[in-house]
Amino acid sequence: MYMKRLCIALLCAVVTGLFFPGMVFCGGKSDKNADKNADSKENTASSAPVSAAPAETSLQDTQVVATIQVAPSIARETIFRGQLKSEVDRMEKSARRPLTDAERRQVLDVMINERLAVQAAERDRVVVSENEINQQIQQLRAGMVQSIGRQPTDAEFAQAIKNETGLDLQMFRDQLRRQLIVQKYLQFKKQPLFESIKAPTVQEITNAYNLAKTQFVRPDTVRFSMIQVPYGADAAAKTRAKELADRLFREIGSTASKFDEVAARGQSPNSGYQAGDGGYLPKTPNAQQIVGPDFMDAAFSLRQGEVSKLIEGPRAYQIIKITETFQMKNLELGDIYQLGTRMTVRDFISGSMLQQRQQAVLAQASQELVNELRAGNTFQIVESNLSW
Repeated sequence: MYMKRLCIALLCAVVTGLFFPGMVFCGGKSDKNADKNADSKENTASSAPVSAAPAETSLQDTQVVATIQVAPSIARETIFRGQLKSEVDRMEKSARRPLTDAERRQVLDVMINERLAVQAAERDRVVVSENEINQQIQQLRAGMVQSIGRQPTDAEFAQAIKNETGLDLQMFRDQLRRQLIVQKYLQFKKQPLFESIKAPTVQEITNAYNLAKTQFVRPDTVRFSMIQVPYGADAAAKTRAKELADRLFREIGSTASKFDEVAARGQSPNSGYQAGDGGYLPKTPNAQQIVGPDFMDAAFSLRQGEVSKLIEGPRAYQIIKITETFQMKNLELGDIYQLGTRMTVRDFISGSMLQQRQQAVLAQASQELVNELRAGNTFQIVESNLSW
């Protein structure tokens, strides 16, 4: 899940407003002018990144659906029917439904928008270096480390990219380059707009807090350490795990110091079990869905420093020790918003308000850039080749 979120962020969010649905798909000049009001349509499937499709063998797929040339000094680009079909098919698979004709048109608009921006960047000498691409790739790999707990192999990383984007690693790099170029060009062309963004004032933060004060409530929460013995799907593996878990529980009993000793041994790679800080557990329905009712009941029946009985989870046997407890509290501006961090309620509100302003300016800047790039005869659409 982390990988998917980060891939989407890198491939799409950097140009929010330029390639996101319902924000930038303005009708362009076509041979029938049938797309004038495309920007007013909702499109739930066209936020996926746009990529050049491989060459198709079908004769119909070689038909031209659009040509793009932002300036005479830049080579003309062609979008073939096969490329459009490939994008539509990928988005239909993601959406699990067929796209409407209007949504297909918006997919084409996205492809045109991207090519116009990349061409304009080339014209204005805005480039992205290999080092910049590698930095983004390394961020993805770091995210994978957090997700799986170790460095992924090159093959694992490539497969994760394939699973989440449908692209092999080289195509992913090529697509990432294009997206970063669009981001960089947007910042280059609309720098005054971005510099106009102001941080919220103290009074604005206070007003926002007073308006939403009832939402800032921290539920009863515990922090815990955990020892767990995972088991496989077969009965024999579960039996072996249960025997080890029973042996560990008998050694610990209810003694906190014994729990710590057993937990320390769990750091060894050959211990047969896992141990460490379990983090913070709020007493909420969502949290209970994740850990299960037995775990939740055990966690909130203990006082700080106490050790639980053996808990049978869906994939492991578990023993926990409560290390901190926090009672439900109505949070003030100076209180910690998220336990385990230094972020206060004030910080959270300020960051949220600033992000909203940034998103609004980004949408405005993106729309302005799209309008500028689509003005004149920068592209042509062949309406007769859009249906299949």
